[in-house]
Amino acid sequence: MNASNHTSDIRPLNAALREAVDFVHAEGWDRPATLFALVPTELVQDVIAAGDHDNDTDASPLALVVQDGLPDHIRPGSDELGEYIATVRWPDVVVGAVLAQEIMFRNSADPDATPRQARIFTGVVDGGPDRTLLQLRPSEDDIAADPFAEDKVELLGGMDGAEIAPGVTSMLRFTFED
Repeated sequence: MNASNHTSDIRPLNAALREAVDFVHAEGWDRPATLFALVPTELVQDVIAAGDHDNDTDASPLALVVQDGLPDHIRPGSDELGEYIATVRWPDVVVGAVLAQEIMFRNSADPDATPRQARIFTGVVDGGPDRTLLQLRPSEDDIAADPFAEDKVELLGGMDGAEIAPGVTSMLRFTFED
């Protein structure tokens, strides 16, 4: 199977990224990186239907499959993570990938700003679009003003992954090369 059904439209990747955001956010902060394979939903529909939840499998043509075995000692944003991901090769049923990791982010528009902890979600479809989303961790001031600030998910981005995370985007694309 190839990604041809998923290459012309960004919406399936956007939906998969949002699902990855929800999954990672539920795990909380200070977590290791998470790698997801993207497969056509029809391949895992029986597994999803057998689950004990109310997922609308028609909502997205791509399903996330969490990749176990990512070594816990590898720090998000590290060269070691990049080297590890670069060794991944996907079976033909995988049409895309998403990498979620925590980073330190400084807004380039304000070079004097203090870096903040953030999550970056980069997704690619083999032969198709890529997208990067950024979630800033609420600051102590944010939490003091709103005790539920950590429960809210506010995303920045929706940008072409090559603009905000070119190395991560290239690394994920490399996993689909022979």
